[in-house]
Amino acid sequence: MLATTAMLLALAVLPATAQETGGVLKILGSGDIDHFDPASVGVVTSNNFIRATQRTLVGYDSSLDPAEGVAPKADLAVELPQPGDDGLTYTFTLRDGAAWDIKGTPRPIVAADVERGIKRMCNPVLGSSFLTYFVSLIEGMDTFCDGFAKVEPTAEAMKAYVEGTDITGIETPDDRTVTFRLKEKAGDFIYMLSLPSAAPAPVEILDFIPDSPDFRKNFMASGPYTVADYVPDSTLKLKRNPAWTAESDPLRKAYVDEIELTFGLQPDAAIQQIQAGDADMLYDILVPPALLPMLQATGDDKLVAISVGRTSFIFVNTAADNNNGALKDVKVRQALNYAIDKAAIVQQMGGSYVAAPQNGIFGPGVVGYHDFDLYPSADHKGDPAKAKALLVEAGFPDGIKLKMPFRNINDEPAIAQTIQASMKKAGIELELIPVSAADYYSKYMTNQETTKTGAWDIAPVSWSPDWVGGAARSVFQPQFTFDGRHQTYNYTDYNNDAANAKAAEAINAADAAQAGKLWAEVDELVMGDAPVIPFISQNVVVYHSDAVKNFLPYALGANGDWSNLWLER
Repeated sequence: MLATTAMLLALAVLPATAQETGGVLKILGSGDIDHFDPASVGVVTSNNFIRATQRTLVGYDSSLDPAEGVAPKADLAVELPQPGDDGLTYTFTLRDGAAWDIKGTPRPIVAADVERGIKRMCNPVLGSSFLTYFVSLIEGMDTFCDGFAKVEPTAEAMKAYVEGTDITGIETPDDRTVTFRLKEKAGDFIYMLSLPSAAPAPVEILDFIPDSPDFRKNFMASGPYTVADYVPDSTLKLKRNPAWTAESDPLRKAYVDEIELTFGLQPDAAIQQIQAGDADMLYDILVPPALLPMLQATGDDKLVAISVGRTSFIFVNTAADNNNGALKDVKVRQALNYAIDKAAIVQQMGGSYVAAPQNGIFGPGVVGYHDFDLYPSADHKGDPAKAKALLVEAGFPDGIKLKMPFRNINDEPAIAQTIQASMKKAGIELELIPVSAADYYSKYMTNQETTKTGAWDIAPVSWSPDWVGGAARSVFQPQFTFDGRHQTYNYTDYNNDAANAKAAEAINAADAAQAGKLWAEVDELVMGDAPVIPFISQNVVVYHSDAVKNFLPYALGANGDWSNLWLER
């Protein structure tokens, strides 16, 4: 899940000198938005939708300056508070003028809305992929969530529980004051409050099942835009939110009048429409590697590479019994790590402008990232002989057959074929299963029944840290910890007690250097178990039309900020 360090790596895009208000921003995508409900948003691209439609206590400026773009800023809060009680409490004051759009009628955002948003994270219908962070930190939230898990999953029952049960670590003494009490010091707590799951929620939204069709039909916005029309997997139109005022919002200017997303496009077709001026931006589509040399050679300043700390892994399914439980054996998982040709994937993706070989769970720019490789090979090209030897030791002298689904989007089919070719050299035969982008995570990766019954053996996924800099917790906790509740992005409920203990030390470390050392140890402990096969760290390469001005990277969305650009047509 992303969030993300946004850094402009390519040609600088200079802001226009004259700001223009109005027009329709046209955005093209392959797959639909994963969730409208901020409590459940878990995909980086959906953060752009949340940026435009929802307010959070903490946010970020969109900026060409890397340092400026990753520094937390007050959004709904008047200012970012200093922690009290030896680092255990944070008290926020809400801005005047921030309001909900409740069926066209403005209503002020109040402190109870902030607490309600936090409560909704652990609803029993569709929880938050970020839940682990908050449950482990906010006093009493674990008890609240344990109780919520037992509630009948109807709108009426869930509303009664939310409104009738408190989280002891959240206090709302008046409409403008919210205090959080933590179980332990956490220097990254401020960053967590920028996540979409921490967005406030109006009481009226509890009348609908989370992210259900009724929820989407009755969408309630607090940002500058709200939903005007939606056809699943086809189009999403946003219009101005009449309840929003520029005076109440320090982070969004909202120059364009409308935002129109069209889904179902292929990359080449989307790029052609943008070059022709028929569309303006890309949503979840990346610039195809085949087009990069031409765009770079012509010095096209509409081509932008953004470093988001994104890494790509192949998750290994240790929950299923396929091949007599072969993947439960660490030697088989280590063989997979030796077999993969990372250099070939880098070249397939367009070279070093786009990607670099990756060996651990933390990507460049995350505190804890360091240069190590427990499964080395010459020039990162893989070591088939070592992989075969480990398979023999594990009882598979004739190799092994595995099923690997992949998202049928961008260059992922070609990457899947490259992975298949390198594995074959080591005696590992992959059956490739193409899956639509919209279905990949919901029907395969986050569906525990699909995982346990062995519908997949290994599967490539990408991950971006959910915030910036000291973001190791946001890589480790969602994917590599297990506390008895299935976490959405810990696909096989992997757990390592030693790594968990070391991570706890890192979270409470006195300074960044010590935290980095401890997180580095966590990385090596996890990779010793080989629950994943890291293969690249990746920049996001995006493109926009000539009409787009003030294209400033928004950190959490890994793209230009819809709410701060304007159009010249």
